[in-house]
Amino acid sequence: MKAINYVVENAFILIPALYIIGAIIKGIERIPDKYIPLILLVFGIGGAIAILGASAESVIQGILITGVTVYGDQIVKQLSKKDDD
Repeated sequence: MKAINYVVENAFILIPALYIIGAIIKGIERIPDKYIPLILLVFGIGGAIAILGASAESVIQGILITGVTVYGDQIVKQLSKKDDD
């Protein structure tokens, strides 16, 4: 099951936007990394509501978009790690 299949086309613009917001937040030393996904969730839901209007579907889209963004970032990080063999 791919979460991206459930994301409406209008919400795709939020993926790079959330990635950039996450990179900015990562640079703020006072915010621990463990809180970045939660902060992005707030931005993702807010962005989806701004694009799609206030509805339960917008909240779900925001959650899915945030999940795709965070998961995609983790895939890139894990695949670029050097093996410690």
